[in-house]
Amino acid sequence: MDISSKRPSYFLLVLIFAQFAGTTLWLSGNAVVGQIESELGVKLGGWLTSSVQLGFIIGTLMNAIFAVPERVLSSRLFLASALLGALANLSVTVIPLNVSTVLLSRFLTGLFLAGIYPIGMKIAADWYGKDLGRAMGYLVGALVLGKAFPYLLKGISFELPWKEFLFCISVISFVGGLLLWTLLPDKSLPSQRNKFSVKALSVLFKVPKLRAAAFGYFGHMWELYTFWTFLPIIWKIYAASHSEYQINIPMATFSIIAIGFLGCWLGGLLSLKFGSGKIALIQLILSAVCCVILPFCIDSSFVLFTILMFIWGVTVVGDSPQFSTLVSRFALPERRGSIITLVTSIGFAITIVSIQLIDFLLSKFPSNLSVFFILCLGPLVGFWASAKQIYKE
Repeated sequence: MDISSKRPSYFLLVLIFAQFAGTTLWLSGNAVVGQIESELGVKLGGWLTSSVQLGFIIGTLMNAIFAVPERVLSSRLFLASALLGALANLSVTVIPLNVSTVLLSRFLTGLFLAGIYPIGMKIAADWYGKDLGRAMGYLVGALVLGKAFPYLLKGISFELPWKEFLFCISVISFVGGLLLWTLLPDKSLPSQRNKFSVKALSVLFKVPKLRAAAFGYFGHMWELYTFWTFLPIIWKIYAASHSEYQINIPMATFSIIAIGFLGCWLGGLLSLKFGSGKIALIQLILSAVCCVILPFCIDSSFVLFTILMFIWGVTVVGDSPQFSTLVSRFALPERRGSIITLVTSIGFAITIVSIQLIDFLLSKFPSNLSVFFILCLGPLVGFWASAKQIYKE
């Protein structure tokens, strides 16, 4: 029987909202980092994001090692992760404030996000067949909006204290998890309880198409989160060279992250006609071009610079759902959740390297956009490693 016949009409809408709500936790700390740094009297730099990424990596690895997605119903895992992630996000508001507690709070938030982002993708993969690329486009688009949302709140409410701000974000996350658990059906768990097997997960590196899709995703990840993390810095560097413009940095950051939804949505629609492989590769190369062009636009008009940033915002994440679709498609069905989780974990490990590298380079060259040249290496290597295998998919 076609699985879509058992899928409620509101299925995708609820899943999109839950994914959006859960991922608002991700960059919530970044949106209020200025207030936190003022209270601490120190700069946190790229470590705020890297702590989340490290927690997410450990969480996804634990899920993969213990085959948690194959042992726990997806809706229950998502709800528990949304609740615990919300509490971790709030923990910094009730414990003594210092650098260690802030970074621990962000680490734990990332740890529980491991049960939100990849599990949302697993739910989509379980319930969608040929139109998975379209569903993934909406789903990753929701992820994009969720990560941009804290900057929107910050941009329109400058006076909101950071503790109340984090409380609002945590409530949104929990509500999303609760709605998903309440309204969406679960696919039954495998009849045989899977145990961790290196051999089973080694298929990631043995199946050519799966390996190609994964390496394309890894190249994309080198660029994506570093771009999002340092977007406020890019805008600050540009604004410092153009005193004639009054730029609302949080709103500008929100706009560029949020426009990524368009890349995910359009990419999902176009994938139905042209295939996920072509759409992913085109966006991967376009985002690399933006990396190269950026330093040459420091003296350009606000309109031209904004257009470049919008194009980059669209393409830097628009390839993500299509790479995720390909990974889901080529993964062993009985190991799909763990393989998706493992690929995601490796991808996020890569982001820590690129974030810390750019953070270091900016400490040496604080007003030089040329440091972002290095981000194009990810898309270029990802394209080289994946194009031959996935172009026709």
